[in-house]
Amino acid sequence: MKTEIKGGIDIAIKVPTHQYQQTLNFYRTTIGLPEITDKPPATGFILGPNRLWIDEAPGLSQAEVWLELFTPDHKLALKQVEESGVVRCDTVEPLPDGFKGGWIMSPSNIVHMLREPEAW
Repeated sequence: MKTEIKGGIDIAIKVPTHQYQQTLNFYRTTIGLPEITDKPPATGFILGPNRLWIDEAPGLSQAEVWLELFTPDHKLALKQVEESGVVRCDTVEPLPDGFKGGWIMSPSNIVHMLREPEAW
């Protein structure tokens, strides 16, 4: 049995501390994207139909892009991708108890959040 998986709306850029403020200023001032401020401490920007989140990641030496995927059944979807040889990487960032999703890694080492959206 398979379940549908489709693109989500969140894109995260994990940025090392030494580049964090400059990256925020780039999107806020240089580019002028509308800022999302209702989820502190997270800082986000409206990027067309998507939300671009800039997360400070002190343990990184360079920036990483993380993507989101939606599914109506996270348990089935995670099992489905695991059976296809996809690497689960749930230790990359803790998720709240009861969260309906998990972290997976593409073959090119791009982290993806595979989760159920609030409303399908």
